Amino acid sequence: MTDSVTAKTTTKTLPETVVRIEGLSKSFDGRIVLDDVHLEVNRGRIISVIGQSGGGKTTLMRCVNLLERPDRGTIEVAGEVVHHNGRMTCRDLPRLRRAVGMVFQRFNLFPHLTAVENVVLAQRKAGIQEQEALERAVALLRRVGIAHRGLALPDQLSGGEQQRVAIARALALKPDLLLFDEPTSSLDPEATREVLSVMRELAADGMTMMLVTHELPFAREVSDHVVFVDRGRIVEEGRPQDVLDAPVQARTREFLTSYGSAS
Repeated sequence: MTDSVTAKTTTKTLPETVVRIEGLSKSFDGRIVLDDVHLEVNRGRIISVIGQSGGGKTTLMRCVNLLERPDRGTIEVAGEVVHHNGRMTCRDLPRLRRAVGMVFQRFNLFPHLTAVENVVLAQRKAGIQEQEALERAVALLRRVGIAHRGLALPDQLSGGEQQRVAIARALALKPDLLLFDEPTSSLDPEATREVLSVMRELAADGMTMMLVTHELPFAREVSDHVVFVDRGRIVEEGRPQDVLDAPVQARTREFLTSYGSAS
């Protein structure tokens, strides 16, 4: 997999680094959740963030698109500093949310809208004309393998189907980066395989992705870079074969041993 992918024709040069995080810290009620985190995500790369529950992985993900506001540190997205030392510097938060799509654990679909309407809605709010939004929604549902379920409401869909609708919705605004927050944690094994298959296809297409996952075999298969987070700090990072198969840090080895015992 290459470090850069030409996703679409553009009149300006896209920055190689999609996300740069420097000295990021975040606390909740005096409890440190992220502590001096430094991380870069380059275009066309897939970063997997692993670690125990409660270690800060989801908070790190939510800070990238400012669903959580850091206490300190700098976050740069697509060449723009969007947060610096406790102050939001992003001039256009809706544009940031379009540039950074997010797929949540619990799907977050509107229950009163059909699958296709859920994918259309974000586009309409972004000013895309109805016909174009509808055509794009149908094409994306086809891409994730559920075009035939486009008129179904969320409660008529399986968990795997709902998550694939959520992925289509995240792709609808052609983001620079897709964030996945444990996208298979609430799914049964069959649905997990369906969603991971879609993510493999996105990886093969060169989509820049950052994902929090407990699916370590999947992380090993698709990732360019694996980050092990523990108690709010990055303990170890590097190529999947290094971090997952030959970790240097004792804490990483302990985590992987416990994972192997539980699997």
